[in-house]
Amino acid sequence: MKAAIFVSARTPTSPFVEIEDVPRPQLEAGHILLRVVACGVCRTDLHIVEGDLHPVQPRLIPGHQIVGEVVEGATPELPVGTRVGVSWMGGVDGDCWFCQHGMENLCDKPIFTGFTVNGGYAEYALARADFAFPLPAGLDDVHAAPLLCAGIIGFRSLRVAGVEPGERVGLFGFGSSAGLAIQILQSWKCEVYVVTRGESHRNSAISLGATWVGKEDELPPVKLDRAITFAPSGKVVVSALTSLRKGGVVAVNAIHLDEMPAFDYDTLLWGERQIRSVANMTRQDARDFLKIARSLNIRPKVTVFQLADANNALLAVKHETEEGSVVIVP
Repeated sequence: MKAAIFVSARTPTSPFVEIEDVPRPQLEAGHILLRVVACGVCRTDLHIVEGDLHPVQPRLIPGHQIVGEVVEGATPELPVGTRVGVSWMGGVDGDCWFCQHGMENLCDKPIFTGFTVNGGYAEYALARADFAFPLPAGLDDVHAAPLLCAGIIGFRSLRVAGVEPGERVGLFGFGSSAGLAIQILQSWKCEVYVVTRGESHRNSAISLGATWVGKEDELPPVKLDRAITFAPSGKVVVSALTSLRKGGVVAVNAIHLDEMPAFDYDTLLWGERQIRSVANMTRQDARDFLKIARSLNIRPKVTVFQLADANNALLAVKHETEEGSVVIVP
C-alpha cells in the first residue's frame, strides 16, 4: 500500500513525510483492518513531525482522524463494509486505576493512533475493534474525519470546563476544534466570545455567530464563566484566566504547551478560579459527540489533499492557510 512515512531522525530541512510503498498491515487479534477513505490532519500531527512530541517508533505513519471501511476482522457489531471512525485514543489497558474508575483517557498504558502505533496517512490502517465508532449515514467521509479529534476533543473541553447552558464562554484561538465547539455552544444558548489571531479566523468566528470577536491582544468586554484555550501558548492561558469571573474555569485544550509565563495570584487565580488541562478523550465522549454532531448536522469546512500531497497538507495546518479543517484522502 501507499503510505506517508515520518522518520524520527529527519533533519529540519527534510520533508515531514515521504510517500512509500509499504506492506499492508497484518490483521491482529481484537483488531479490524480498514480501507482508509479519509484522514483528517491535526495540529498534534504537526507536533509529532516537528519533534515537539517524540514518537516511540523510528518510522511512523501519522494520522488519527481516520474514516475507513472494515475489510478484515469483522465482528457482529462491525461487519465487512461498515464505515467507522478511529480517533487519537486507540486503546487502553483496561486494568489500571484510571480505567477502573471511569477515566480511561488517563490510562497508564494508552495506545495513541498515529503516534505509538501507525495511523491513517495510508491506504489501509489497523485499529482495535473496541475503539472504532460506527458513523451515521448522514456524515459523509470527508466531513466526518475532522469530527474524530477536533470535534471530540473540543466537546470534551466543554465538559472539562464545566460549561452550562446559557453561560458566557470564551474561545481563545479559533481553528478547527473551536469552529466545531461553537456550534454546540450555540445549541446550548451560550454567549460565545472569541479571541484569535488572523483575520480569516476572526471572519470565520463572525460567520458562525460569535457574540464578540477580538484580536489576540484584546480581551472580551465582559467577564466569562468559562474559557477554553486552543493555542499551544501559555500566554493565551493567562489571557483566558484574566477574562474569568470569580469561580470560573479555564480548560487548556493542548497536548503540547510552551512555557507558562508568571502571573499574579491575587488578581488572576484567587477567588476559586481554576485552570484544568484536557487530556485525550474517552469512548463515551466520542459516542456522545457523534450523536450531537448528527443531530445538529455539524459539517466542518474542509480542504482536501491527496495522500501524495501530505507534506503540503501539514504545511497548510502549520501556516493556517486554509479555513476550517484539512483532510487527506488516499
